[in-house]
Amino acid sequence: MNPLLQVRALGQQVWLDNLSRSLLNDGHLARFIARDGIAGVTTNPAIFQKAIADGRYYGDDLARLKTQALTAEARYERLAIPDVRRACDLLRPLHERSCGEAGYVSLEVSPALAHDAEGTVAAGKRLHGEVERANLLVKVPATPAGLVAVEHLIGDGINVNVTLLFSLAHVDAVANAYLRGLERLRAAGGDLGRAMSVASLFLSRVDTLVDARLEALGGDALALRGQAALTLARLAYQAYRARFHGPAFAPLRAAGARPQYMLWASTGTKNPAYGDLIYVEPLIGSETVTTLPDTTLAALRDHGRVADTLGHEPETARALLDRLAAQGIDLDETGEILQADGLAQFERAFTSLLELTAA
Repeated sequence: MNPLLQVRALGQQVWLDNLSRSLLNDGHLARFIARDGIAGVTTNPAIFQKAIADGRYYGDDLARLKTQALTAEARYERLAIPDVRRACDLLRPLHERSCGEAGYVSLEVSPALAHDAEGTVAAGKRLHGEVERANLLVKVPATPAGLVAVEHLIGDGINVNVTLLFSLAHVDAVANAYLRGLERLRAAGGDLGRAMSVASLFLSRVDTLVDARLEALGGDALALRGQAALTLARLAYQAYRARFHGPAFAPLRAAGARPQYMLWASTGTKNPAYGDLIYVEPLIGSETVTTLPDTTLAALRDHGRVADTLGHEPETARALLDRLAAQGIDLDETGEILQADGLAQFERAFTSLLELTAA
């Protein structure tokens, strides 16, 4: 059996971390959905920068847009939004069959708004209105301003992918923003059953930073390399289970609300010494999402070993966190560094993207 379909049978959704007109026009995305059970698509400025820079299928539209009195950002959106709509339409049957549980496409607000709550809310509403698809997730970073925006967007019935989480503190803050949003939506008489959010926890970047610190320490610390991200994900999943399957969430669940699923992002292996599925095989579990770039998706299909691995041995994850702390590794502190880094990377990608679409 296709390992991707085995993953889905265990309750985890696999989303493609890529979108381009080549994927759409050449039928690749449709095949991924039909053959591999791909249940969603994520995008970001770097993905669209690469897609548009490659030029295929975008050249004529971009040339036409450059003759119009539009900002570079408006030109980018006029290229990206039709792609997002088409992906939403391909996933719509799944979205409808699953009653809104799956079949989503994510589109990110401008990284320039990361510290502007009001601007993020306005941009989220605008993108939601322009895409005009029920299975859109507006992508918002987990900055303090972003969390204010998440609460307001969920409260206004706009579904959100909260991105750039790198620590348990981020996970907790994001979940609380979602819960506040659900309460706002319920108070306004909104339909809780239509609310959807995922919390995107980035993995490989955690190990890149933590491993460098462990290597600088040497000695016993070296044995902990390659374990920080998995530890973080397992503890985040434990927190998810306690929060959304406990008594505090029960009234919202009874009113139709669904949990905010954990989403594993940055799952491509950056260290060639590690296996190509190091951030996939150990983190398979129900009520989660994993987003895979093309190469990791192909690796999982080719030689993935699938089992329900995520919820096993919770005490081991806590012990590993303690061992990291004993070496002076504070994962909340590294999370703040990594979030700032991630924002800077997205800002650079967005700047490069706008250079492509400038007149």
